[in-house]
Amino acid sequence: MQYLLLIYEAESIQAARTDADNQAVLQAYFAFNDEVKARGAFIAGDALEPISTATSVRKREGKVVTTDGPFAETKEQLGGYYLIEAKDLDEAIELAAKIPAAETGTVEVRPLMTFDM
Repeated sequence: MQYLLLIYEAESIQAARTDADNQAVLQAYFAFNDEVKARGAFIAGDALEPISTATSVRKREGKVVTTDGPFAETKEQLGGYYLIEAKDLDEAIELAAKIPAAETGTVEVRPLMTFDM
């Protein structure tokens, strides 16, 4: 089954890290990437640019309205994701707990819906 692991962390936490701390976190992500790929669970994954680059789009009564910034104000911001293959929710949670941001933020685990088309 496929799961989307959504990585949330306050951008203020990232900004407060020293360069050495940022390098250590980056190395931890590289190690996680290597593990997920070695297990054959990796499908896709990317980091997102800061929320200051976000644009929210809504369509109301046929008109497109855009707003600078994220959809909602939150304490933690969506910073990236992994799309993985896992045998069940327990395995997806096990992998999610290994994502470095799980220690300072939140990793949301969501199963993907599949449709027969």
